[in-house]
Amino acid sequence: MVVAGAVYDRGRLLAARRSAPPEVAGRWELPGGKLEPGETPEQALVRELREELGVETEPVERIPGEWPLKPGYVLQVWTARLLSGEPRPLEDHDELRWLGPDEIHTVDWLDQDRPAVAEAARRLRAASAPTRRIP
Repeated sequence: MVVAGAVYDRGRLLAARRSAPPEVAGRWELPGGKLEPGETPEQALVRELREELGVETEPVERIPGEWPLKPGYVLQVWTARLLSGEPRPLEDHDELRWLGPDEIHTVDWLDQDRPAVAEAARRLRAASAPTRRIP
């Protein structure tokens, strides 16, 4: 299994541009990686985001669905809150970008990330929508 994080901070979603392997280099994804033996998906997500971006995060909730990757792997995505650190492209990425809800479609997402990104964007818009007070 592969886990990825829809990392939120101040009403924005973090996008990471792949630097490898060559067939996906230059395209964007939600950062994450493979589970190691004995890890829960949430533990793997925290570890992967620490290794890839140098940040501490807290998984919040799983986005419904699973998306097939290469044979034997499926992608699961969690929303995650940034707790500390400033994300840096340490591993597998050459650029990071914070995207507001209306900027989500300005990058070329990997195909398998698109459904989760769409749901993450929907949640981001809902969270940032002004609430109406009813007298």
